[in-house]
Amino acid sequence: MKIAVIGAGAMGSLFGGLLTESGVEVWLLDIWEAHVNTLNQSGLTIEREGITRVVRPNAVTNPQSIGKVDLVIVFVKSTHTAAAAKTAAELVRSDGSVLTLQNGMGNADILSQAVAPGKVLAGTTSHGATLLGPGQIRHAGIGPTRIGPWAAGDPAPAQKVARVLTDAGIETKVTDDVHALIWHKLFINVGINAITALTGIHNGQILDLAATRDLSQKAVEEAMSVARAKGINVEKDVVDHVFQIAEATAANRSSMGQDVDNRRLTEINAINGAVVREARQLGVATPINATLAALVETLESHYGKD
Repeated sequence: MKIAVIGAGAMGSLFGGLLTESGVEVWLLDIWEAHVNTLNQSGLTIEREGITRVVRPNAVTNPQSIGKVDLVIVFVKSTHTAAAAKTAAELVRSDGSVLTLQNGMGNADILSQAVAPGKVLAGTTSHGATLLGPGQIRHAGIGPTRIGPWAAGDPAPAQKVARVLTDAGIETKVTDDVHALIWHKLFINVGINAITALTGIHNGQILDLAATRDLSQKAVEEAMSVARAKGINVEKDVVDHVFQIAEATAANRSSMGQDVDNRRLTEINAINGAVVREARQLGVATPINATLAALVETLESHYGKD
């Protein structure tokens, strides 16, 4: 199988590196020239629990250098999904698949506008990675990956991709309810990301104060109400699960927190903002998520003005 990974940040580089190690032909596509140059000259350095190794995926800034591929994996920020979708449509073979493992809602729908919906796979991963610098990442955590077809249809393409990922050490299973899966990942992001981004705290510090725990719980419960109104099957222990994730990743800064730290645009519109948009269409009140989204948007708008 020939695979293109659009977005060679921490997670894109991690998946690309692991797949390369398994013998798959991988092409990492990114606009960061220093990173791409380092990958081609020195390889990708992966650090895991103090041990480093180097793998050598192909890396380019121009998608025309790749040719047609069997699978496109999209790992860009949600703000860049529309552009990535156009590139994916150019790269994927007629019988290929496009997989999104991005945070937030709406990415699979955007991809489905550029490629045939039956080609789109979506999912979540519990693997974690940190970008240390050009050509260097830390493999910060290992966990299950779940994928499935975004549109109802043949599960065979998802099963094929799951086997390739599993062979690369990325344990992957296929679900028949990927929409619920995406919502449950969204609940985690809703309960952690905006709060940590706005306050400067680490994930685990959400649990330190009753007030912060209550804020996180209310944001998650609002999102759960929206999901139920859409007919999504919502598990009963969602808030407890969000708190467990916060505890398990206690020392981490959320991806949104890192974006704010580095004065980058966040994915707030695909996370809390997505909850608010869905809620308006359904007539569900989401004042906590609306406030968190407005505050992060305000913070973004003042980058460089302080």
